[in-house]
This record gives sequence, structure tokens and C-alpha cells, in this order.
Amino acid sequence: MEATTVSTGTEDKVWGGGNQPLGASYGKMMMWFFILSDALTFSGFLAAYGFSRFKYIDSWPIADEVFNHFPFLHGVDAPMYYVALMTFILIFSSVTMVLAVDAGHKMQQKKVIIYMFLTVIGGAIFVGSQAWEWKNFIKGEYGAVETRSGNILQFVDAEGERVGLEEFAVMNPDVREEHLDKNGVWYEDGGSLPTYSITEVKEGFMQNKDVLVRGQILVPNIEELKASKNPKDVAYAEKLERELINADEVGAKGIYNREMSEMRLERDAVLVVEGANLTRNEYGTPLFADFFFFITGFHGFHVFSGVMFNIIIFFNVIIGTYEKRKSYEMVEKVGLYWHFVDLVWVFVFTFFYLV
Repeated sequence: MEATTVSTGTEDKVWGGGNQPLGASYGKMMMWFFILSDALTFSGFLAAYGFSRFKYIDSWPIADEVFNHFPFLHGVDAPMYYVALMTFILIFSSVTMVLAVDAGHKMQQKKVIIYMFLTVIGGAIFVGSQAWEWKNFIKGEYGAVETRSGNILQFVDAEGERVGLEEFAVMNPDVREEHLDKNGVWYEDGGSLPTYSITEVKEGFMQNKDVLVRGQILVPNIEELKASKNPKDVAYAEKLERELINADEVGAKGIYNREMSEMRLERDAVLVVEGANLTRNEYGTPLFADFFFFITGFHGFHVFSGVMFNIIIFFNVIIGTYEKRKSYEMVEKVGLYWHFVDLVWVFVFTFFYLV
């Protein structure tokens, strides 16, 4: 007896419920699934960053002081200028991607080539700019010292402007002699040592009376503390007024008077810090550097991957692959990914640089 085959009308379909659910092809649907999962990953990272910043809000680095470099303008204070330029370039590349997708819908190969090329260039500039930002963040600009408790002490002049270690620290060759192999202290690479020792920084500071110490704790509202019914808050407010010369600048980093500066440096400072890494950060709490490297690095990897995808699609457009297929859907799919990484950067930019 022969088996009877029942036709459902879906034997030639990719999906049991239809070939294009929600009007999207299989490839576009999978891209949307990937984007959704990746969006949840970035959301978790940014939520962790926000929680940590709220927990250490009184000692979090000030973005305008950290990201104030601009190419070929060494020493010029340009807070957020270059980061804003990077953001504009990335968003502009998203516009050129939209134009490439639109030209693909109209089967205009030459226009797709032009707009894809501009998108690749914009993405490459952004990745290079992010690498340049990393280089400056790692290298540092002014230097600082770390206390026994792990806090960072920076140096400023009488006007509150940052002062680099090279402007007042004294070079003492005898101190460097301590690090010779014959003295029982070994280093794989002498370059890992800071430019100045803590002794050289302290000696130079004592000789320059115009230099003051600035802590990483942000100045609270003194008047509110004084109005508090808690005696500890009142005592803390009075202590800050005695020790700080800018106790009235709410939200700024506290600058100690000369007497307190000398005391803190001599009593607490134990280590010179230059730049930032995963364990130390001259700008403030190391947690800021950890999140910066991880989140911006993760996003930078996404942008780099997007540039590689765009280059592959770009050459396929040139050789006429999609003209033969009579469809530029691949351009549209890679465009979805590119718009996603652009949108994520808007949130990263807001969290790290603006808030």
C-alpha cells in the first residue's frame, strides 16, 4: 500500500509560516536578531558603567579635563573638540550609507560605489581617531601621584591650571642608581619606570611654592552641609573650608592650600602615575580607565569589523556581483549593522563624554 503525501503548500518555502515574515528576508531577519542581542550586550555594559559612576560620583574624573587633546595642537586646551569631530564623521558615514542603500534600490551601481567608498573612509577615520585617543589617554599629559589609599593627587598653579611634573620635578641621578641590577632590584624594561621618582617630585614641589595639590574628590555644596542637622556634615564642611582654597566651587576638584598640599604630598604620596592603564589612572579612579578601555574598545572592534564588511561589499559592487543578482540587499544588510554601531556610539559618547 502506497503512502499518501499530504501537500501543505509550504514545501518550497524557507519558513514554515511563509518565506518573508514581517516582510523581511531570511538574511535581514538574522541581522535584526544579531543587532538585538548586541544591543542588549552594550546596554549591560553601559548600565554597569552608570552604576559605578553613581557609586563613585564624588571622585569620578571630569571628561573635559581628560579628553582635551587635538591633533597637531599640543598644549592647546580643546575639551571634547576632537571627540565631537569623530562623532560627526561617524554620523556622516551613516548618511552616506543611507544614500548607498537608496542607490542600490534604484540599481544605480556607480552611485553605490561612491557612497560605499565614502562610508569606508569615514569608518576608517573614526577607528584611527579612536586609536589616537587611546594613545593620549595611555600616555597622559601632566602626571600625578598616588596616595597610600589609592587616591590621585594632581598639581595646579595658583590659578587652578594643571601643572605637569616636568615643570617642577627635579632630576636626581642618585635615585635612578637605586634601580641597578647590582642593588638587587630587577626590571624587564627600564621604560616601565616613570619619568620621575616620588622623591624627585617631592623635592621639586618643596622648591616651587606656587604649585598646589589638587585631590580627586569633587567639592560638595558647603552651605548644604553646614545647614545639615548632622554634626559630622557640619564638621566636614568646616574642615573643607580650612583646607581648600576653592571650597565655594561646587563640583570642581578640591585644591588644597599650600600648607595642606605639603602635608598631603609628604605624608600620603607613595607613587608617581603617568597616563592610564588597567591598574592606575592619573585622571582619577582606575575604574574609569577600565570601563573606557573595555567599552570604547568593544565598540571600536565593531566599527573596525564594519569597515571590513563594507570593504568586501564595496568590491562586490565594483565587480558587478549585485547587478547580476538584480538585488543590492547585501548593501542594505551591512547598512543595518553600520547604523547600529553608529547609534551605539551616540550612547557611548553621551555616557563617557557628555554626562
